[in-house]
Amino acid sequence: MQLKIKIIPYVLQFKNAAGTSRGVLREKKTWFVKVFDSSAPYDFGLGEINMFQGLSFDDRPDFYNMLDWIQNNPAHFCEESDLKKLADFPAVRFGLETALLDYRNQKNRLLFPSLFTENKKGIPINGLIWMGDKEFMLKQIRDKMDNGFRCLKMKIGAIDFSSELAVLKAIRTRFSGQDLELRVDANGAFEIKNALVKIAELAKFNIHSIEQPIKQGHWKHMNNLCAKTTIPIALDEELIGVNEMKKRTQLLEEIQPQYIILKPALVGGFLASEKWIALANERNISWWITSALESNIGLSAIAQWTFNLQTNNYQGLGTGQLYTNNIESPLVVKGERLFYDPHKSWGLSDI
Repeated sequence: MQLKIKIIPYVLQFKNAAGTSRGVLREKKTWFVKVFDSSAPYDFGLGEINMFQGLSFDDRPDFYNMLDWIQNNPAHFCEESDLKKLADFPAVRFGLETALLDYRNQKNRLLFPSLFTENKKGIPINGLIWMGDKEFMLKQIRDKMDNGFRCLKMKIGAIDFSSELAVLKAIRTRFSGQDLELRVDANGAFEIKNALVKIAELAKFNIHSIEQPIKQGHWKHMNNLCAKTTIPIALDEELIGVNEMKKRTQLLEEIQPQYIILKPALVGGFLASEKWIALANERNISWWITSALESNIGLSAIAQWTFNLQTNNYQGLGTGQLYTNNIESPLVVKGERLFYDPHKSWGLSDI
């Protein structure tokens, strides 16, 4: 057997501009990775290298050189243990881990067989509300609620804070905390000096949690926020680039967050995510899984893996419908749940 690796760039196009505190997204680059035997090139394992520009630890000058080196030296990545060489390239590691797993199974994108992949159970997911003016955000909320969502995640931090509070007030006027779980994601937009004040204002609207209120890297300030907050705090970007177990342990013990949010493409794949989960469980820190705007290839792999974690929390896996040119897949959203319909085919003709 002579293992080959081929990496294919792909540009995902958003149906609507996606507003975050880091800017407005209209397209997103990703890379598909195929693993195959040179004697059977059409029988391949498939993964996704979801290097998120401006966010991923992989977003560095030598990223493209690493992709070339992997394709030219596939023998160095035949085994799962070889992925340790990619500790500083978490998105690349996630893509190769998924492709190798698919290659060793049936090469049909069925990575973790379960009641989910048999279409017998779905995964509860939150509805994602992008930033925009008040009316735009309220329209998204009405649409999500009409479609059966009972947990919404609202991006905040890019428009006027009073307008964001007005949106939350409008939601709570109609839906109580028992009817609707509200999560907010600041993506590090708050200033350290006024973060607690803003969190206190948000707390008036019965908020489940706030993701990354301040920028990552300020552990002492984040610890102070977690100790004094009136809304449970979830770490997200804070986990990116923390690739050593000793450093991960130090981060959790020094910050002591209420939650962590795991994006496999940003923290180094499934095995790396499971190590984070083990550390969190030991410290009574809750967690959930979120996509990082992958195509359906990466999203399907994450969803299959997440289901087997046997968690009942709402997961952030409802992003497959964001793109005009996403890869056709068995993933289906029905109400507030993500399902996998094995009767639906993969559309891989463009890969």
